[in-house]
Amino acid sequence: MKISVIIPTYKPQAYLWECLGSLCRQTFDKSAFEIILILNGCKEPYHAQIKEYISANMSGCNVVLLQTDTGGVSNARNIGLDIAKGEYITFIDDDDYVSESFLEELYDKASVDTISLCKPIAFTENVNTSQPYPITDVFNKLSASPMLHFTRARKYFSGPCMKLIHRDVIGSRRFDTRFVNGEDSLFMFLISDRMRNVSFTSASAVYYRRYRAGSAVTTQKPFGYWLRNGIKMIGAYSHIYFTAPTKYNFWFFITRLMAVGHTLVDNLKR
Repeated sequence: MKISVIIPTYKPQAYLWECLGSLCRQTFDKSAFEIILILNGCKEPYHAQIKEYISANMSGCNVVLLQTDTGGVSNARNIGLDIAKGEYITFIDDDDYVSESFLEELYDKASVDTISLCKPIAFTENVNTSQPYPITDVFNKLSASPMLHFTRARKYFSGPCMKLIHRDVIGSRRFDTRFVNGEDSLFMFLISDRMRNVSFTSASAVYYRRYRAGSAVTTQKPFGYWLRNGIKMIGAYSHIYFTAPTKYNFWFFITRLMAVGHTLVDNLKR
């Protein structure tokens, strides 16, 4: 198996069918990738609905459907990592979708020491026009370069999506389930000791990021929550870095701490 696509989902709506449909239309050989779908923190009627959709619409696709009563996207992704058979791993959120050449182009650009990155396009639910998105700006600025050190594209590493990662980079490391916010960035920093370069696909390989009302991205929380979370995040980053300071990029470490600070300032202004 060349690629494992890991998708956590919780009480999914019609957007999940859009996500799965986009994977069925991939130009990449369907026998060469698997889709691992983890339904977490809920079961019926969602489990039956997903099984019915897979049976009716995903013929020829390798789909693994798992269910866990334990909620949380990090736990779900960890379950996916534990069973993944692919040489490479990519993550997709259940309310996002991808262009037809997404997997093919990412695979063509990836290697053991090179993480391939695609073009992200953000949009708001029920709005047909794209929205401003900092990572899109990074793609537009850097994608003409054949290969760069991963820190040049550090904004891509606030989360695990929009990229293809060799499983040796991840190894046995997993998402920290103690965190509900910031865990994506923390995981990417954790595995950054084995990251070297990045390479970009063409603009035809697109990850469509949906901003959905009520999602974890848009749900507001009191500043006290963000302050406590920020302090814990700084502690977690520091523990990773200072446990093996010669393996991690110091500048990347500092930018992660700065990102925590920016999150605190942004939430203080709300």
